[in-house]
Amino acid sequence: MPEICRFFGIIIRIFFDEHDPPHFHAEYQGNKAVFDFNGSILKGNLDSKTATRLVREWIDLSLDELKEDWELAKAGKEIKKIAPLI
Repeated sequence: MPEICRFFGIIIRIFFDEHDPPHFHAEYQGNKAVFDFNGSILKGNLDSKTATRLVREWIDLSLDELKEDWELAKAGKEIKKIAPLI
């Protein structure tokens, strides 16, 4: 699963050949969660309110790039890296 971003110990990935709804996988200190592009957790838990807040902030700043990567992944094309929070 390609890593598209990493910040503050949080790893963001998107699978190729994904299914709707658009989403990505986040991992923080061994905890995993699946987020939709609105910031809702579809599955799992990062077990950190701060990490979850940071992921949601990143979504707000990166939504256009996330949507582009989602379409690339669904088409089986190379996904682009997205800038981290700094």
